[in-house]
Amino acid sequence: MSYKSKFIQISCDGGAATGKSTAAKMISKKYRLKFLSSGLLYRYASYLILKEKPKNKVNYLKRKFKKLNYKRLDNINLHTAEISEHSSIIAKIKNIRDILKKFQVNFSKKHKNCCIEGRDISTKILPNSDLKFYFICNLNVAASRRFKDFKKKDHNIKLKDVKKALRLRNILDTKRKNSPLLKHRDSIEIDTGKLNKQAMLAKMSKYVERVLEKKYGK
Repeated sequence: MSYKSKFIQISCDGGAATGKSTAAKMISKKYRLKFLSSGLLYRYASYLILKEKPKNKVNYLKRKFKKLNYKRLDNINLHTAEISEHSSIIAKIKNIRDILKKFQVNFSKKHKNCCIEGRDISTKILPNSDLKFYFICNLNVAASRRFKDFKKKDHNIKLKDVKKALRLRNILDTKRKNSPLLKHRDSIEIDTGKLNKQAMLAKMSKYVERVLEKKYGK
């Protein structure tokens, strides 16, 4: 099937280190979708605040995100324990969420073919997305994955600290007042703790094919 003339928007939600970023990138590559990680946006916002220490964080971030080139974020190390902890704090602030939400919504309007992953994509950013996935993963498996990623950049990091941080992050995300992590009623649940990458992609692809067939026929 040729996907050039077929448009689909996919939203991927889930807790920290559930594999949603990996899954979203894989499905985006297969179906030639523009990919956006909302988590990376929050990490970048934290990176800027920690680095520049602006007096008015909201106005500062408004300026920065108005002219942000998303691709340049790949060149910055945003996956540190400090940034992880800080991003969970600013994620609770409505004015900051509004700035990042605007960036994400504009991204979805610009790209008819896109996949956005985060924690409130299906419920707040792309409620009308063609396909919604919700990722879950056993905490021990998730912590092990995140630990391996962090270990490459920080040799002193401990698995127990990563696990503790993940547990706290998930509690904060589900309990926060503004745009908490919720499973949309139309979301398809993907348990990444029980699937390898190939099986995960195959499962997601079946649903993508069904949506494309429903929209455009065989």
